[in-house]
Amino acid sequence: MTRAPRQVRKQRPVRDPYGLLPAGTPIAAVLAVAGLLMVGLVTVVVGSGQLPFNVGGGPAGPGPGGSGDPGVARTPTPSNEVVVPTEPPGLDIPGTLVYAKDGNIWVQTDGKATQVTTGGNDSMPSFSEDGSAIYFVRTRSADGAWSVDGEMKDYVLDVPALMRVPVDGGKPVRILDGLVDPPGRLKWMGFIREPVVSPDGNTIAMASDLPDPTKSDVTLKLLNLRTQKITDLGLDQVPPLGHQDPAWRPDGQRLAYVRDDRDGAKGAPRIYLYTPATKKTRALTGAGYLQPAWSPDGKYIAATRTSAIGTDVVILDATSGTELVRLTNDGRSWAPTWSPAGNQIAYLRVAGQVVDLQMAQLDGNGPAWTVKETVGLTDSAGLDGVSRPDWYVAPADLPAATEPAQASPSGS
Repeated sequence: MTRAPRQVRKQRPVRDPYGLLPAGTPIAAVLAVAGLLMVGLVTVVVGSGQLPFNVGGGPAGPGPGGSGDPGVARTPTPSNEVVVPTEPPGLDIPGTLVYAKDGNIWVQTDGKATQVTTGGNDSMPSFSEDGSAIYFVRTRSADGAWSVDGEMKDYVLDVPALMRVPVDGGKPVRILDGLVDPPGRLKWMGFIREPVVSPDGNTIAMASDLPDPTKSDVTLKLLNLRTQKITDLGLDQVPPLGHQDPAWRPDGQRLAYVRDDRDGAKGAPRIYLYTPATKKTRALTGAGYLQPAWSPDGKYIAATRTSAIGTDVVILDATSGTELVRLTNDGRSWAPTWSPAGNQIAYLRVAGQVVDLQMAQLDGNGPAWTVKETVGLTDSAGLDGVSRPDWYVAPADLPAATEPAQASPSGS
């Protein structure tokens, strides 16, 4: 029996994890266009149905905390450098921030940025529960095979792996591999996106189609770090759109996530809350909200709000979902992370097609905050837009009133 020859020209897998592209749309072409605007901004594109900025400038102007016309070309700093502006006098930025740039993980503390990983294939970092390590996703190329119309075809896969690295650097350790290689000809990969660890350090929440991508969409899954067991929570979804943006409440008793949906051709993401103890979910917001980030006391959520001009950062009531404060109005801000100290929120912002980290200094008390000032935490850095920043502050450095409650056993 003559064996069919392998394809000489291998293809990359045409996969849209949230199903937001029209059938037959070549995703490579879509990502190539998006890459001209901002490399890697996939999460916001598929989650909201639009980019968080207007190419060539927009009617909103520069917006709070920024300078310069967003349509003016800017040159990002080299891949091995992040420029951190001098902190304004009297402003204290406690703890450590983590973000991705050019496929590498960086941490920033005390006004200095330090590169943690190398290789250019890393994204989506988040801190371990005690701030001693960073979880992130690393991709690698691998040969794969998938059946199309009854014919097995060869592909070049971008295989993700969940990794962990000490915050001060060192050799990363692989926690979970996304390669799916059962007996036989089939060889494929699953998605691993946006891993976040529970406050007790036992569980990773992530958006994934593992362990078997032939039977699952990219939905909210829990990975037990002791047993390596992946649990599908079986949460309601709109197939094949799935979920994204998991975020643990600081006490571990709630897990926020985004349920993706469509309104015609436009994305319509909604923030939902899952309670591990009761295994129940409920919608927190209507359409147009994604990327939730909890306040230290668990009473509020910072989120990305989509609009006709792009995306902005807002604060929501974590019980009612009511929008309380709009931190930005430029249509070019997204991916908030709340300082564990409680009075600052960092977020990504694009100007001149270059992504930087901004921070809003809150004044007053919730829910009646005002934005006292906005500060650039990086300057022309060219950060990865798909990777949400994360923020850790040691308990000893937290104000007593904002120290998060201890996680309960039911939290994971």
